[in-house]
Amino acid sequence: MPVFPLGAHPDDHGTRFAVATTSAETVEVCLVDGSDTDGGQLTERRVELREHTFGVWHGHVPGVRPGQRYGYRVHGEYRPFRGLRANPHKILVDPYAARITGTVADLLAARGWDGDPMSGRSSTVDSLGSVPLSVVTATDLAPRPTRPEVPWSETVISEIHVRGWTKLHPEVPEAHRGTYLGLAHPAVIAQLQRTGVTAVELLPVQANAPEPPLLERGASNYWGYATLGFLAPHAGYASDPGNEVAEFRYLVDTLHAAGIEVILDIVPNHTCEGGVGGTTLSYRGLDAPAYYSLGGSGHDADITGTGNTLDAGSPTVIRLVCDAMRHWVHAYGVDGFRIDLASVLGRPRSGPFSPDSALLTAIAQDPTLSTTKLIAEPWDATGEGYRVGGFGVAWSEWNGRYRDAVRDFWRGHGGVAELASRLTGSSDIYRLSGRRPWASVNFVTAHDGFTLRDLVSYERKHNEGNGENNRDGTDDNRSQNHGAEGPTDDAGIRAARQATARAMMATLLLSIGTPMITGGDERWRTQGGNNNAYCRDDETSWVDWTATDETTAMEAFTGRVAALRRESPVLHRDQFYVDGEVLWWDPSGRPMEAGDWHDGGRRTLVVLLADYWLLALHAGDEPTDCVLPSDHGFDPVLDSTTPDGTPADTTPLDAGATVVLPPRSVRLLRSR
Repeated sequence: MPVFPLGAHPDDHGTRFAVATTSAETVEVCLVDGSDTDGGQLTERRVELREHTFGVWHGHVPGVRPGQRYGYRVHGEYRPFRGLRANPHKILVDPYAARITGTVADLLAARGWDGDPMSGRSSTVDSLGSVPLSVVTATDLAPRPTRPEVPWSETVISEIHVRGWTKLHPEVPEAHRGTYLGLAHPAVIAQLQRTGVTAVELLPVQANAPEPPLLERGASNYWGYATLGFLAPHAGYASDPGNEVAEFRYLVDTLHAAGIEVILDIVPNHTCEGGVGGTTLSYRGLDAPAYYSLGGSGHDADITGTGNTLDAGSPTVIRLVCDAMRHWVHAYGVDGFRIDLASVLGRPRSGPFSPDSALLTAIAQDPTLSTTKLIAEPWDATGEGYRVGGFGVAWSEWNGRYRDAVRDFWRGHGGVAELASRLTGSSDIYRLSGRRPWASVNFVTAHDGFTLRDLVSYERKHNEGNGENNRDGTDDNRSQNHGAEGPTDDAGIRAARQATARAMMATLLLSIGTPMITGGDERWRTQGGNNNAYCRDDETSWVDWTATDETTAMEAFTGRVAALRRESPVLHRDQFYVDGEVLWWDPSGRPMEAGDWHDGGRRTLVVLLADYWLLALHAGDEPTDCVLPSDHGFDPVLDSTTPDGTPADTTPLDAGATVVLPPRSVRLLRSR
């Protein structure tokens, strides 16, 4: 009997089951039938897995076909102070389930402890009927259609939530709104193409469940950073729950046919079970010491801010993470992964960070995964985990220093030295490790924080609706409200906000590196000042597709700048600049000198790129003159002060001419 692969694998005679747990004394696979709705009742048949090899319990059960619901019951020691929490009263989801059905309907039943999580008393409440179940699934491993293989240097990413993107979309059939099929709708794809998007980075689509604190107050984890099953598509995003495997595959194939890649945001750093006071849905009941990083006295180490941390040094975790990632590539054809809190993967047993840790190395050298786009979020919930620039050569990274520099410049803080490095690809961060400019995933906003509109409309977070007394979410927003907090009818303030937002969007798309737009920023989307809408599955988070002058103009502006980037190799170059290819220009009409870089009050940055493009950024509140280089004539190409970026005056400019840079503006000129 083969030990691997793990999971449930049907054949002509039944199904092979295999689950990893080194601490169990007995493991039963439980086959569940019936219904607990409309007065029905679930029935259960338990089959003991008698084979135990290499820490894996396995066996073949005749007659079990695809569609069969199942779970595991684990018998063994219950010693919380050693981290051992086996409890056969809890039916457990298979970590390798390709489909998961059901929700946590009863928090008391989902908890493995009684009275106190460290008391040593296990719960005797049976969880069957109150927690999700695994489903035997015949995985289609037929060759997927050819992936678009968009070069990194040409990639433009849009970060999108499957549900929120189309929940309010008027052209998507109502039954498909907020689903995988909704995202695959032709009108949705056409909008992505208009704005120059070459890849969607989907917030987690792995099966997830709310963490215990959210369950206690009846809320959901809208973002989905609370994984229950790493191989299963989330059923809640299917128009027909139960058909999520086929629907997600259709979504990927449809986006690929349009030339758009699919990058998955995955969360291999923690699970939905929370800390020791949380739930026993899968990993904690199977083998907590093999899955979780445990601190003293059996408590979970927490470097993720979620209550638990998967142990990046555990062979069980390393195998699970790599197997899951390969599954999404082989079964669905996805093009890459953004790893949430990726520094955790470099911290075995929650210790010091190493870019050469076993898990990061396993991913980077894997024959399948190494051919995909790999993006690290290079931090975790601790100071030790902030590692921007610290990952290996196989990884691109969310560049938090880029975000901070752009926000600071456009709110009038910090001078221009930091921005200059970020604008030209962050060679100071990535060159020495052998990486290219596209290793810097540049972003100004993300799902975590203000939207672009809110970034220029609020100076304080407004998260009261999250139910945490506005204590959640960062206070380091680096934002500005231009004179009023939130919505206003003041035409001058509204115009200033839009001008600054266009300037930041232009900065993002014209910087060297890989730009990532937060989906909806090009639609002038607001969250009402909420900078942590992780639990808001409502209009706070959903994209509003109502057409207004502001939304139409912002979308047109984004598409125009993205097209300029796409059409010019200089603006999406594959190599760092070398000496002589970049000229930093003082608006007075001379090259910048060493002392200029230390002028903290400087609000204008002008650069001549490859003797071809002149890019001028002016963050001041008043207009300023800029004398052009005397050996070039220029044609105006982009002016961020107009609604769609079309220059109001396209008259060619002579060498040495003086142009006026309006407040909060970006100008792009092409050398003649």
